[in-house]
Amino acid sequence: MSVSSSPNPKFTQLLDRLTEINDIKAAISLLHWDQATYMPPGGARARGRQMATLRRLAHEKFTDPIVGELLEDLRTEEANFPYDSLEASLIRVTCRDYHRAVQVPSQLMAEISQHQSATYNAWAKAREAGSFAVVQPYLQKTLELSQEYAQCFPGYEHIADPLVDQQDEGMTVATVRSLFQPLRQQLVPIVETLTACSPLNNSYLYQNFSEKKQLKFTIGVIHCLGYDLKRGRQDKTLHPFMTKFSIDDVRITTRVYEHHLEQALFSTIHETGHALYEQNISPELEGTPLATGASSGLHESQARLWENIIGRSRGFWEWFYPRLQGVFMRELGQVTTHQFYQAINKVNPSLIRTDADEVTYNLHIMIRFDLELAMLEGKLAISDLPEAWNERYRQDLGIVPTTDIEGVLQDVHWYIELIGGMFQSYTLGNLIAAQIYEKVVHDDPEIPFEIERGSAKGLLNWLKQNIYQHGRKFTAQELIERVTGSPLTIDPFLNYIRHKYEYLYQCKL
Repeated sequence: MSVSSSPNPKFTQLLDRLTEINDIKAAISLLHWDQATYMPPGGARARGRQMATLRRLAHEKFTDPIVGELLEDLRTEEANFPYDSLEASLIRVTCRDYHRAVQVPSQLMAEISQHQSATYNAWAKAREAGSFAVVQPYLQKTLELSQEYAQCFPGYEHIADPLVDQQDEGMTVATVRSLFQPLRQQLVPIVETLTACSPLNNSYLYQNFSEKKQLKFTIGVIHCLGYDLKRGRQDKTLHPFMTKFSIDDVRITTRVYEHHLEQALFSTIHETGHALYEQNISPELEGTPLATGASSGLHESQARLWENIIGRSRGFWEWFYPRLQGVFMRELGQVTTHQFYQAINKVNPSLIRTDADEVTYNLHIMIRFDLELAMLEGKLAISDLPEAWNERYRQDLGIVPTTDIEGVLQDVHWYIELIGGMFQSYTLGNLIAAQIYEKVVHDDPEIPFEIERGSAKGLLNWLKQNIYQHGRKFTAQELIERVTGSPLTIDPFLNYIRHKYEYLYQCKL
């Protein structure tokens, strides 16, 4: 990173330290990627210890008093630079991160890391056995560690506030609820109306689709979207994710079901959305705390924008569907583009979050958000979680899981992270994606037509210029207002849903 023609020596010292810490974190990410893809099961215990050691080292190096002294000295110079400059942004963001980090003991960070690795493997075994009981004691410990971690940050109104703020800076339980409550009020009647209509036919998606052919097709799609395969790769895993070791090494994973075409296709596009963000951060930010997305919610907005607003649009499939038919002529040769478009957008209350359609998806998130708040508040015991989960699904979606795999074991988040602060980002991402894309089309009305012609260059360039290149120089809320001219609101998302699904279902919403 270049900060100026004649940098303050203390900038250089700070950058050297931050780069070293970043390298340790990249090694942790590589170990996690290997654990989730190719590591033999027998390596789990040692892997947990290795990752815990590296996390402790990274935490100790970052919380070293010398870093605090450098930042204190540099704060006096922050005002000498424009707010959006590299120098001011680096000082501002690193100070925020440092203030948070020094409040957490290194030993607690190491304990959390080692426990998360053990819990992930217990979760995988629980899913194999179809039994929550296998992982229940691990999740109990996760809850205790989550509460202990949250209590490192006094002064918040709600115990989950520091966890929410860590992922979506500036957000609290109260601000999330202020968006979720009116969203829920409008979504429920929309879901009721659509499910009362004649259902769309999605049987075309449940045939025998070769895994090899699916993977080859998805690689072609993401290449067209702009994912640089010279600086990334795709592998299979149990729960898809994106990981980054540097701006020039951003990897994605997917899962393939031979009897369900949507899984690999849309999980791949989703993770590519995350990867496009990371691959297109300004190279000047490499190795610093600025070289990643502004928040979990903003990161998720890019995954959801590419997966749903683009990937499930009619225009996208005007170009890609004839190519998909060419790969699966026997299965899709008699299925029209419009029939396929209807199939991939069918609204149907479902048990699995990652299978959920755009309309019901946010109800899944609100269930999880409410349950984790109840756990953190001490109102819901871990032993009662499966029953509480099933009851909320009965109330909110009218369906009840028949197995723990369909219920409380389906998401990896509580079994590889802390409890609290993660799930709200998905719905925030949906809201942000709609608000950003509304601005995209306002600025360049040709972009949807370019998508129909198989080109995503215009959209990707707009996102690079306005969002991706900045990394964490701005908070998500600053960036949303900077880009769209207004704070985050639910209106663009609801407008998008109504416009799209009124056409698909031929009904008034």
